[in-house]
Amino acid sequence: MKSKKIIISGGGTGGHIFPAIAIANALKKLDPDTEILFVGANGRMEMDKVPAAGYKIIGLDIQGIQRNSVWKNVMFPVKLISSVKKALGIIKEFKPDAVVGVGGYASGPILYAASMKGIPYLIQEQNSYAGVTNKWLGKKAQKICVAFDGMEKFFPFSKIIKTGNPIRRDSVNIAGKHMQALELYKLSAFKKTILVTGGSLGARTLNNSIMAGLDKIIDADVQLIWQTGQFYYKGIIEKLGDNYHPDIRKMEFLHRMDLAYAAADVIISRAGAGTIAELCVVKKPVILVPSPNVAEDHQTKNAMALVNNNAAAFVADSDAEAKLVDKVLELLNDKATQKTLSDNIGKMAMPDADEVIAKEVMKLANRS
Repeated sequence: MKSKKIIISGGGTGGHIFPAIAIANALKKLDPDTEILFVGANGRMEMDKVPAAGYKIIGLDIQGIQRNSVWKNVMFPVKLISSVKKALGIIKEFKPDAVVGVGGYASGPILYAASMKGIPYLIQEQNSYAGVTNKWLGKKAQKICVAFDGMEKFFPFSKIIKTGNPIRRDSVNIAGKHMQALELYKLSAFKKTILVTGGSLGARTLNNSIMAGLDKIIDADVQLIWQTGQFYYKGIIEKLGDNYHPDIRKMEFLHRMDLAYAAADVIISRAGAGTIAELCVVKKPVILVPSPNVAEDHQTKNAMALVNNNAAAFVADSDAEAKLVDKVLELLNDKATQKTLSDNIGKMAMPDADEVIAKEVMKLANRS
């Protein structure tokens, strides 16, 4: 039987790109001869991350609607039409057996082109609130893989399969690594540890909240692994200096996410869908502070899916500077609540999402 050809489209953020690469790797595991082509948006991070993962990518000259600027949208229709034309050309040349859309600017044109050419496609919707493009494309999708309950609000029920979100397996493999983690971060085994992570770029609110509560953290005699993100690291170092306090570990980026998770007693995080998928597998008590700067406020909806199952604590972005540090110190001293949150978040884990989605993609490819 001839090997299958699959296009995976989308990107824009790590939350779209990491799942896309995880699905590609799972497809290769199912059949090493599978030919995979990525389609992304020119100038976005997938154009670097995908080749670094060993896959070929073609870029479309596409952008999203800029909600805060009418002038930036003037070229949108032109770029959309040219992207659909290019997408049709890619499909004609590559001849895929199936197409996968993971969200992001490039997903729209390639999935629309696939529907025009009768190529079966699957949508992987990471969030608990579907975006406009995915809702529209979902009508003609053969399968829609979701991570949250209640997605029939957005998609035809018969097409939905709950798979969870693909995760970076090396990031969540924390078993037996606690002492190694303490060693890496030069932390004490006799003190409790808070991990703050706002993603690779960082989160201003989380950084401001920690900055406002540093004295309380030091007075409580607890340790902090503080991932500031690349946008904020320099400014924080300028304010605090390199060697501010031995219990405060400031880092621009966490290269060993597994060891950061392994070291933590309690985690403070944004509520991106990919991050939540990892946190469910890690099974540590977490306080979610959703970013308000995302489409349809989907991070709050992601967070509430956990909060409503008593699987995470919640602090609103607008309250974080005043309340976050008090909340985390309170949780560190409450063993019973920690256990409840850990047990319940663990029940929501779906660690094999990449493999389940890859099998669904192969089913579509074999039908075509």
